[in-house]
Amino acid sequence: MKINRMDHVSINVNDLSEAKAFFLELGLEVKAEWELEGEQLSRIVGLNHAKTACVGLGMPDGQTWIELVKFYSPTGEKDIQQPLANTLGIRHICFNVEDIEGIIAKLKKRGTEIFSEIQQYEDSYKLCYVRGPEGIILELGEKIN
Repeated sequence: MKINRMDHVSINVNDLSEAKAFFLELGLEVKAEWELEGEQLSRIVGLNHAKTACVGLGMPDGQTWIELVKFYSPTGEKDIQQPLANTLGIRHICFNVEDIEGIIAKLKKRGTEIFSEIQQYEDSYKLCYVRGPEGIILELGEKIN
């Protein structure tokens, strides 16, 4: 028995088009879009009368996806509490990037919440945390040559 690779990370969102636009602007590509409903989906996710719309986004050269999921039914929480960087559970997704300054400038123009200015970690990375739509926290890291 072995794990072959990570397949995807799923993120539930209320505004699917806004979340999709955010990740497209970062450079991910749409790999697939679909809607699901019915008894089999309800059994898989353990919810009654489940109906979803999904967008699979990935890197141009990668296999791992981010799967954005909008549940039409049953409906989820209307008031999303914004998690902090130290909140328990899965808290952020990290992307290795080129030109972190350019990306942060672009995100600032878009109105994205930037946790801090770009910080240098030792002699290895420039790092910055940002909060995207629906409270999604991303860490951006640029390797220093």
